Amino acid sequence: MAKKRVAITMGDPAGVGPEIIVKAFAQEDIYKICNPLVIGDRSVIKEVIKTIGIDFDPDNIEILNLNEIQNPAKLLKCAPSEESGRASFSYIRKAVELYRLGIVEAIVTCPITKSALRMAGLHWLGHTDMLAELTHSEDYAMAFYSESLKVILTTIHLPLKDVPHLVKKERVIKTIFFAQKACDMLQIETPRIAVCGLNPHAGEEGIMGREEIDEIAPAVKEAKALGINVSGPYPADSIFWRAFNGEFDIVVAMYHDQALAPFKLVAFDKGVNFTVGLPFIRTSPDHGTAYDIAWQGKATPTSLIEAIKLAARMVIK
Repeated sequence: MAKKRVAITMGDPAGVGPEIIVKAFAQEDIYKICNPLVIGDRSVIKEVIKTIGIDFDPDNIEILNLNEIQNPAKLLKCAPSEESGRASFSYIRKAVELYRLGIVEAIVTCPITKSALRMAGLHWLGHTDMLAELTHSEDYAMAFYSESLKVILTTIHLPLKDVPHLVKKERVIKTIFFAQKACDMLQIETPRIAVCGLNPHAGEEGIMGREEIDEIAPAVKEAKALGINVSGPYPADSIFWRAFNGEFDIVVAMYHDQALAPFKLVAFDKGVNFTVGLPFIRTSPDHGTAYDIAWQGKATPTSLIEAIKLAARMVIK
């Protein structure tokens, strides 16, 4: 079977993206996994190799050079800037364009930061909503994969105070269907889907909140009636442990940190973020730009390598 063409966007050039790309290609034979194309700046790749002192030939990486960073030696590193925000978006936009042209079959995105995007005058909160808008995708969900735990989010990047107003039956049902789709993408047959409650003890029969009674449980009931193997709502303090131990294939969480705290506890270095609902496969490391360790030789490429492997595995299906 021919290896799939996978675009790898460099992410924020001031963050760990360039370093983990170099280390991924240095530590793992990426060309055995897929046919990769890095979208970014060759000059930045050369600069990070020189800065961290790694013995690696940049010609070993096929790079679509966009020349967004005019002088990488003078690039503000380890912090957001207008220049890095603009470059981050340019790499992603080009990857989507290549998909539309049939040149790539999947996209792996290295980390970007909301603050740099804002400095560049861009309104998106991150990759997920940016890619949704670029592809005119109205319905989508953020999911996370590891061998031991898989989760999907009902709400994404919101202040916690806003979450209860958005935990509605229709949104929960939609996320349950996306959980089914995520499992299909992961080639999990007849998945067992667990739905998390919003409140402590899943509301404890309404004593600590009625969202479970009024919104979440009716969503589970309706999805079950439509043939989906789903159950809940379950208390958050136990359901992730049960899924981790093999009782469920994926957990539908109500908000970002409810899912990401347990997920990163068990899969911080190997977890993969992927988007459900786009017209193509998109995966990403499950960490951010890590400005505090960027450009110092400290970043590990493990999550990026896993993201590349997962993208290639998904697109083969």
